[in-house]
Amino acid sequence: MAITADEIRSKIAAALPGAQVTVQDLTGGGDHYAATVIAAAFRGQGPVDRHRMVYAALGAAMNGPIHALALTTRTPEES
Repeated sequence: MAITADEIRSKIAAALPGAQVTVQDLTGGGDHYAATVIAAAFRGQGPVDRHRMVYAALGAAMNGPIHALALTTRTPEES
């Protein structure tokens, strides 16, 4: 079952309050996405930890409906 860009955006925003989240469906098939997440919660975190935070927000969707997720993660100061 596919997941929508809005569902991905909502899950990330719920886990990272105040984050600016944009999500794009890369293929139209509901399984390959690109997301940009700008969040204060990323301050002091390296790229791997930032990605882990986003993956944690998406939970089981990363093991099923989402086949690929290209991430760009930044703090507000980096954007």
